[in-house]
Amino acid sequence: MQSITVIEGSDGHRGELANIGIITTSDRASAGQYEDQGGPAILGFFEEAIRSPVTVHYRCVSDDQQVIEQSIKELVDEIGCCVVVTTGGTGPAERDVTPEATAAVCDRILDGFGEQMRAISLTFVPTAILSRQIGGTRGSCLIFNLPGRPKAIRETIDEIWRAVPYCIDLMKGPFIEMNLEICNAFRPKSK
Repeated sequence: MQSITVIEGSDGHRGELANIGIITTSDRASAGQYEDQGGPAILGFFEEAIRSPVTVHYRCVSDDQQVIEQSIKELVDEIGCCVVVTTGGTGPAERDVTPEATAAVCDRILDGFGEQMRAISLTFVPTAILSRQIGGTRGSCLIFNLPGRPKAIRETIDEIWRAVPYCIDLMKGPFIEMNLEICNAFRPKSK
């Protein structure tokens, strides 16, 4: 399943357009057995938190490492996303292969993303230690894995995203302006 959502920018704000990808990895959701809730939870955060114009490219794919890898490559290499966020497939089950797919397509791993996401989740549930989420870069795109449940997604992305706009700045990507009441993203005062 593929779809595109355009966020015009709140309060008439205009700025540099950013392409962002969302990938839900789920055998059952991709087969239509139930409605994906993870992807829409991430999109909801973007709609609330990002002030500058964004085009969001959504994919819902099976828990198949090659399919996940190909989806990430398409969003980064062909569409030109500066951020790709995945949801699902990060646990210890046999079909949970999203971290492996992410690592396979990344040039560099940013260990702090996985460490911080687990630390955040541990304040809510002890099973956060079972999560294998990672983050990394492919070219000038940041890629990271979120949990699969909407509540856990929101708990995590609200904190993690605070570092994302500056990371994109450092990789010479588009300037992503945030609604600071929702997400007080960090940028050095000189920026």
